[in-house]
Amino acid sequence: MEILNFIFFSDAGSPFNNAALLVFRVLVAQQLFRVHGMKKIRLQNGQREVVPNPLHLPEKLNGLVATFADTVVPILVMAGFATRLAVLPTIGVTAIGYLVVHRNDSAEVRDVPFMYTIALLLLLALGAGTYSLDNYILNLLNP
Repeated sequence: MEILNFIFFSDAGSPFNNAALLVFRVLVAQQLFRVHGMKKIRLQNGQREVVPNPLHLPEKLNGLVATFADTVVPILVMAGFATRLAVLPTIGVTAIGYLVVHRNDSAEVRDVPFMYTIALLLLLALGAGTYSLDNYILNLLNP
């Protein structure tokens, strides 16, 4: 039960802070899905986005991880479901984008993966807040 509490419990301290955390996580996740997730599932000129593979994973696995991180994870984060676990793959993708893929690029290019990484690290640390499925599930498990 302690592990479930660690994963699901999150309280930012006041209703205002929890509402701010709700707005923050929904806006970050919505933008991630709209801008990056849609590129992974939408065809442009008959092809999907080419996903960089700096770790030399099998191509299908690399594409699957990147697509999952940019399409499924944002939906989980918006709902506030298993938020601390859900953000882990996307943190990995964005951190690798910042540290490896864009390491020699200008600050203007590097700032996008950096900002997503920082925002998702904040959600990893704070959790989803009380306005979330995490909180609802925890309350069902701990009457």
